[in-house]
Amino acid sequence: MNLNSFISAPLEDATADRSGARVLIIPYMWIGDFVRCHTVVKLLRQRSPGTSIDMLTTSMVAPLLDYMPGVRKGIVADLPRRRLALKQHRALAHRLRAENYDQVLIMPRTWKAALAPWMAAIPWRTGFVGEGRFGLINDLRFGERRLPRMADRCAALALAKGEHTPNQWPLPELKVPTAECAGWRRRLGLASDGRPVVALAPGAVGPAKRWPAAFYADLARRLTAEGHWIWVIGGPNEKEVATEIAAAGDIRDLTGPDLRNAILALAAADVAISNDSGLLHVAAAFGTPAVGIFGPTSPWHWAPLNPIAAVVETTDDLPCRPCHKPVCRLGHHRCMLGISVDRVALSVRQAIARTPTRTSL
Repeated sequence: MNLNSFISAPLEDATADRSGARVLIIPYMWIGDFVRCHTVVKLLRQRSPGTSIDMLTTSMVAPLLDYMPGVRKGIVADLPRRRLALKQHRALAHRLRAENYDQVLIMPRTWKAALAPWMAAIPWRTGFVGEGRFGLINDLRFGERRLPRMADRCAALALAKGEHTPNQWPLPELKVPTAECAGWRRRLGLASDGRPVVALAPGAVGPAKRWPAAFYADLARRLTAEGHWIWVIGGPNEKEVATEIAAAGDIRDLTGPDLRNAILALAAADVAISNDSGLLHVAAAFGTPAVGIFGPTSPWHWAPLNPIAAVVETTDDLPCRPCHKPVCRLGHHRCMLGISVDRVALSVRQAIARTPTRTSL
């Protein structure tokens, strides 16, 4: 198969030519961006079901691949973020060369992201222009700045060069076998007792995107009193806030270093409540009704492609919003403090009322 002809060929011809190709996707390694890249997987599979698709991953996000239909396997590589680590890139290149990939789609714009694929001599290396990558990328794409959403930028690399982006991308999708979810619940003592389960995801990258812990604790207290079972999920950085929330009643703290706990909790929950974070994308990709709390960020830019039950934002007129900054530059945090517990609780009640309790999970 000639990948050069594939990139420039019309869609109807490209699908036939691509049969049997081996493609590696190098995504961004944040949870939400990693989930977004399942759109790329589905797009490639729709166009040519015979394409074999792998994803580069870190140890932290690797559990997501177990629930991503269409991905053959993950290539785990925990490369340092702040230094070149040439030896580790060479080792990764050796592993990639053994897989005989025909093409690699490189989502990050960094020079380092393209290094191992170039060293592995993957024939077709597709990516946007960035950080002087001429030569490392031999299928250079332009026009990234005309694509305002991260989802559009990632998925556009799976299109033929010059092809217009569609009005609607394939939606990310995660699937957990019912038996696995049930076994996980038994092991953790989370067997269904008839109460609707509400999963709280109070973490986010940067304090500006976090609804206050005291607000989450108040919400948890109210929902517990109304007969809901509250699970708090997140990574090790959320342990302190989870402890504060768990003090509000019969609440399970499921935070910790294993992302799989959060994944399975979101698959089993009746409703999820999350800041603008990766776990909101996980919930949406499962089809779990999710309430997203947005402060400094724009839901149009950063909410999941999948429908969610509700977006809650402040009703205050704030000229500084959206700033898309991880730390409030003005120090007042009004975009989050202006979102009342009453408003979020109402959104949760409405979502629960529309959703049958998932007793089978």
